[in-house]
Amino acid sequence: MAAKIGLGLLIAIGLVVALAAIAWLALRRPDIPYAQLEAKYATPTSHFVDLPGGIRMHYRDDGPKDAPVVMLVHGYGDSFLTWGPWIERLSPKFRVVTIDLAGHGLTRAPANYDPDMDKFADQVDALAAKLALPPFAIVGNSMGGGVAWQVASRYPQRIRALVLVDAAGWPPDPNKPVPLAFKILQSKIGRFLLQRIETRPLTAEGLKMDVVDDALITPAFVDRWVEVQRAPGHRAILMNIHPGAHTVATEAVLSKITAPTLVLHGEQDVIIEPESGRKFAAAIPGAKLITYPNAGHLPQYEVPDQSAADVTAFLQSLPAPAIPAAQ
Repeated sequence: MAAKIGLGLLIAIGLVVALAAIAWLALRRPDIPYAQLEAKYATPTSHFVDLPGGIRMHYRDDGPKDAPVVMLVHGYGDSFLTWGPWIERLSPKFRVVTIDLAGHGLTRAPANYDPDMDKFADQVDALAAKLALPPFAIVGNSMGGGVAWQVASRYPQRIRALVLVDAAGWPPDPNKPVPLAFKILQSKIGRFLLQRIETRPLTAEGLKMDVVDDALITPAFVDRWVEVQRAPGHRAILMNIHPGAHTVATEAVLSKITAPTLVLHGEQDVIIEPESGRKFAAAIPGAKLITYPNAGHLPQYEVPDQSAADVTAFLQSLPAPAIPAAQ
């Protein structure tokens, strides 16, 4: 009898292991080659440039080359693609440079790349030097907002204006529920799995939390978000970034920012609470705050007409920039 029980137990264990192996093989998703991603997502205005540290940065360069420069910086796990509505609306009047940070979009980084916000800020400075950009307006959403205010703080000579869009930086409310994806990121096993398996369902649900209107999160929107994260090396880099962990805002640092500043924030943002926008506006001297009642974490995508118009009005209210020297 004991032998039969033992045999049955072994068979049951074997079946569980076999089913787990089948599920693992079914869920595994390999990298997508850069050439394939570039063929699908690069645009006629896409460019690539080599930066220090083995970074091959992808950026878009739209609009008149002699117009005031606006640089757009995406958030965690995102890419230049989210800025499409703003590029369309801003590029008739501005030179719009839209970048992919290391580990994101179409930008390549070394296999052993160890990311942090200081390095991202340094990438912005290096790209500006490479392109010989005049002082420019830097715009950042979410984690990209954290990068933007760090650039304004560390490289003030580069920055003509600062625009923060639902920007990261202030420590989150400890009583606020943590999104499932971020909970998984806090686990070593979770990070291991997210580097290797199909994340589309989890990503789709997470993106729906970013916006007020779920209809904006189309299958194509989710596809491009997931696919660019499967560029070689991207998932490993993303798993080493804890969103917001390296961008701790303080009044002491922000009070020294001298660039004219506009703070935009969706009033229904459940990722970075609207109170963060109010704190940025209060801490940065002279900053102006605009909030959007019907927007969440991505105002540039949810209310593009209104948010782009607000940025345009803000930038056009500034003194005319210096004319760049002839190249």
